Amino acid sequence: MSTSQPSSGAHALKPVLSTLQLWGIAVGLVISGEYFGWSFGWASAGTLGFTVTALFIAAMYTTFIFSFTELTTAIPHAGGPFAYSKRAFGPTGGYLAGAATLVEFVFAPPAIALAIGAYLNVQFPSLDPKLAALGAYLVFMTLNIVGVQIAATFELFITIIAIFELLVFMGVVSPGFSMANFTKGGWSGQDDFSWAAIPGMFAAIPFAIWFFLAIEGVAMAAEEAKDPKRSIPIAYITGILTLVVLAVGVMVFAGGAGDWTKLANINDPLPQAMKLIVGENSGWLHMLVWLGLFGLVASFHGIILGYSRQIYALSREAFLPSYFAKVHPRFKTPHRAILAGGVVGIAAIYSDSLITIGGQSLTANIVTMSVFGAILMYILSMLSLFKLRSTEPGMARPFRAPLYPFFPAFALFGALVCMATMIYYNPLIFGLFVGFLVLGYVYFKMTGQQRADAMPQGMSAPIAK
Repeated sequence: MSTSQPSSGAHALKPVLSTLQLWGIAVGLVISGEYFGWSFGWASAGTLGFTVTALFIAAMYTTFIFSFTELTTAIPHAGGPFAYSKRAFGPTGGYLAGAATLVEFVFAPPAIALAIGAYLNVQFPSLDPKLAALGAYLVFMTLNIVGVQIAATFELFITIIAIFELLVFMGVVSPGFSMANFTKGGWSGQDDFSWAAIPGMFAAIPFAIWFFLAIEGVAMAAEEAKDPKRSIPIAYITGILTLVVLAVGVMVFAGGAGDWTKLANINDPLPQAMKLIVGENSGWLHMLVWLGLFGLVASFHGIILGYSRQIYALSREAFLPSYFAKVHPRFKTPHRAILAGGVVGIAAIYSDSLITIGGQSLTANIVTMSVFGAILMYILSMLSLFKLRSTEPGMARPFRAPLYPFFPAFALFGALVCMATMIYYNPLIFGLFVGFLVLGYVYFKMTGQQRADAMPQGMSAPIAK
């Protein structure tokens, strides 16, 4: 793979990942979202209202992934969206997309780590959840440092177990499934649709995004794929289809198991839905509770891989200090970038109860911040696709977005709707997000000469396999 040269002393990432491993990363990044978080959307939209919202978001993500894959295969770069926006809009575009992606991937893991800690605390009451979260960071940062091949194989293994567990859930609750249960009060508490249900459906958008958030992280493993032009489209497309099927199945079967309103404001909707069918002492229930941990671990572990490659790519081009662009001479992994994101996450975990914003804990707010980063990145990526189609029609595109321009246009429209909704319901967090981008932009402007010195060729040149 030819690229411009990394900063002195760095080593290239090693292309070792297979198509199946990339699919495991794609699904594993997201799969914790099938286990918890989404059911909060029922509280405002009801089951039927949330189904409409979730199908809209599923359509947005599906068209986004089909379009995003064109960029990932044309520019297989560890920076992912950063590289695409830099190619399309220059260094400022690269900064915005890089900063947005960094917010998404660095701020999501602390919340997942705390969920892992809280889960283990239920099983082992004497265990401090924050200590367990710290342990999760140490274990999975180490696994990521030891080698991407080992990390990706582990990710594939736990992702398959997590999928199996979701299928077991659907199978166990299916005998007690009733569509009448699912549809009762399904339009924001009403049996029939009315315009009064619309605000609740918009309010539920962030919880529908949770079903699919972070699948785009596969782009950051592109430099480590054996054959990115072939394997990335297969991994992305089969990954998003896998997740859409699982999301619809989990949502429908959980809602039809009994009184769905009892599941709408809790963090463990699947065990509670299963309890309605099999009772509290069933062996199936205990298996679900234990193996449900694999969903959290799969997402946590995969997002560490994602944030580390983003930090590495930004540092390699002097958008961040070049110190983080070094690759371990033996393991060929960006060990300093892995540790840097971990330090931020661990600091967030131990600041969780010390810092509150708008009456919510720090981690609750940084999850919202993470979603803002993701949506801004989606918008910039689709704009980059349109720009590059116009300015570089001759660029090698091993995969071309189907139904262009309709697919990327719908993905862009969906992302803009999501951004407007998120701003409306979270103005304070949006203000902090903008403040973060402004501070980063000041650093970006102050370090322009460093980038000129470090990367005379830039990474915006075509990348050939």
